[in-house]
Amino acid sequence: MISNKLKSIWAEKRPVLNGWLSIGNPFTAEIMAEQGYDSITIDIQHGALDYSSCLPMFQAMRGSGVVPMARVPWREPGIIMKALDAGAMGIICPMINTPEEAAEFVSFMRYPPQGQRSFGPTRANVAYGGYDLTANNELLALAMIETQAGMDNLDKIAATPGLDGIYVGPADLTLGTQNGRLAPGFDREEDEMIATIKRILDACKENGIKACLHCGTPEYAARAIKWGFDLTTVSGDSRLLAAAASASVNSWRELTGLSGKSSKNRGY
Repeated sequence: MISNKLKSIWAEKRPVLNGWLSIGNPFTAEIMAEQGYDSITIDIQHGALDYSSCLPMFQAMRGSGVVPMARVPWREPGIIMKALDAGAMGIICPMINTPEEAAEFVSFMRYPPQGQRSFGPTRANVAYGGYDLTANNELLALAMIETQAGMDNLDKIAATPGLDGIYVGPADLTLGTQNGRLAPGFDREEDEMIATIKRILDACKENGIKACLHCGTPEYAARAIKWGFDLTTVSGDSRLLAAAASASVNSWRELTGLSGKSSKNRGY
């Protein structure tokens, strides 16, 4: 029956390494899933993909045993329930600003009487060899706090019954709390942003839920684990592809003594 490996990892007091998919392609998903991540999240919010891409990506990841998750575009029941029915074991929901929004999000994740999720796990039933109300206890509901309003309501959000954790997206958190004073980005080094991130961590610990952080580099993710974060995401498919390609090109140019970029025809 359905069970979530991330809960077993956390029960052993180990942190989770999460991968990130923004390219809507099953082969890319399969490649990433085979690299040793504990979980992989498909980014339906900002990724170059939609639900029709998401489902075959879940299928492609199945053989690796990695835990599949999704970040949905918004706190909207239809896409949350469809992602779960497609096989997502966790949902990251953006822009949670109040405890009422957090409670509503949680309700979309659970079958009655705990919530209002509609029953119809078409693909999930096949992928997990059966699917029933035990899913209520296995699926992870992770809320993103990204605004000043969310920070103002942090303690109440973290205390929401049924919420499993808070997922920190540093780019929007910076935009949402600094009034445009700081540029968006990962791996914050400003004292005020580190303090904000650690405040979210403390609220999670005080309420017995998981603290999750999106990072740009393994080095920063390791720092976050030492702070006490339970899950870190390190970069993602599009950024990793760009970085590896750039490193390869630069190495070739250094080794051959040739410099400059090749001309490109950008006409249409």
